[in-house]
Amino acid sequence: MKLLKIKFSSSQIIIFSFIFLIMAGSLLLMLPFSTRDGKGATFFNALFTATSASCVTGLVVKDTGTYWSLFGQMIILTMIQIGGLGVVTMALAISHASGRRIGLRARSVMQDAISAPTVGGIIRMLKFIKRWTLVFELGGMVLLSPVFIKKLGFFKGIWYSLFHSISAFCNAGFDLMGIDGEFSSLTGFATHPLVVLVVSALIIIGGIGFLVWYDVKLHGLKLKKYRMQSKVVLYTSLVLLIIPAVTFFFMEFTDGPVSERLSLAWFQSVTTRTAGFNTADLTALTEAGAAMMIVLMLVGGSPGSTAGGMKTTTFAVLIANMKSVFLRREDSQFFGRRIPKESVRNAATILTLYFILFLTGGAIICRIEHIPLITCLFETASAVGTVGLTMGITTSLGTVSRLILILLMFLGRVGGLTIVFAAVSARKDVFAKYPQDKITVG
Repeated sequence: MKLLKIKFSSSQIIIFSFIFLIMAGSLLLMLPFSTRDGKGATFFNALFTATSASCVTGLVVKDTGTYWSLFGQMIILTMIQIGGLGVVTMALAISHASGRRIGLRARSVMQDAISAPTVGGIIRMLKFIKRWTLVFELGGMVLLSPVFIKKLGFFKGIWYSLFHSISAFCNAGFDLMGIDGEFSSLTGFATHPLVVLVVSALIIIGGIGFLVWYDVKLHGLKLKKYRMQSKVVLYTSLVLLIIPAVTFFFMEFTDGPVSERLSLAWFQSVTTRTAGFNTADLTALTEAGAAMMIVLMLVGGSPGSTAGGMKTTTFAVLIANMKSVFLRREDSQFFGRRIPKESVRNAATILTLYFILFLTGGAIICRIEHIPLITCLFETASAVGTVGLTMGITTSLGTVSRLILILLMFLGRVGGLTIVFAAVSARKDVFAKYPQDKITVG
């Protein structure tokens, strides 16, 4: 009797790998020695934490620094590292390090996982990612260690430096600073220049994507030689860092010394799209400030990065398409190159999908929990954008609301189109077309 062989698509493999990581992490966090009280976490608390860590979000229902034991923190950090680089990437990295041959099928899955343009050169890219991830994370640990060693002693300081370096690089937003006050994040370092600059740099480097790093390595500062996608990522990221920082400085953080306001404005601009650390009291934001942060959280990081969200390229394609409509051009353009119409369609679909998810989730939580809608939308945008910022309602939410956030975090990390492509069978070529007719829009 022949065994039935089931062939999974790349999208299905990516989804199942994240599900496996989340469930394995949940079971480990339920062990008695994973928590400081020796009782272990409940299933739903473990599931929420494992999903948040694996999807590099940062929303938590238990303070990471005071609730979880060292073992529990190590499990969380491991999930952050695997989830940040991608389960497929980590699995292939381990396989490659052990000397095993990586076949064409595995290379194709990794191509989809990191949004590489071609399958050629995937192994070189894998080596590049491994090497520079280690450089950045260890470099961040070394730079942060003087601060934490002075505060906590040598061994604990080294652990805190490593944890926050990996969490920042992977855009996770998990922190251990509950020792200064539960759920305090990095508010105690709001005006500490070294911590603010190092964490900001790690967040930005992790959030721009592996392909951009590769272009930087190959071409240095010769921007004209970069791929169009790398140029778009860098330009869009720069705009989305500067404009919010200026807005926060003049509209939100208006009290205190200029240096403190600059630090707060810059860090919130960096962390809002991807990371989930915060150095300011977010409950003190105006509704306009909260609305701007919601938009930034939905945009997220860049393709092939450690960050989630719709992605900077999706945002850029939509803006370029809008510009082409205004100028009555047939095609959208970037740097003297046309954008494929398929990319424009995908971008519009992703935007619609993310808005449906975050609006529906926010409305349901608002109705169930009787919390102001803007606060609920902030929470759901943070979840689906895998950011991790909160206005302080996560720990008070009921089971149904937490399940909604778990689903949004998962969808936000693996990608909306990945879910759709995994559920729908492969496209079939259809040569017949329906008659065309006109419809008025706008």
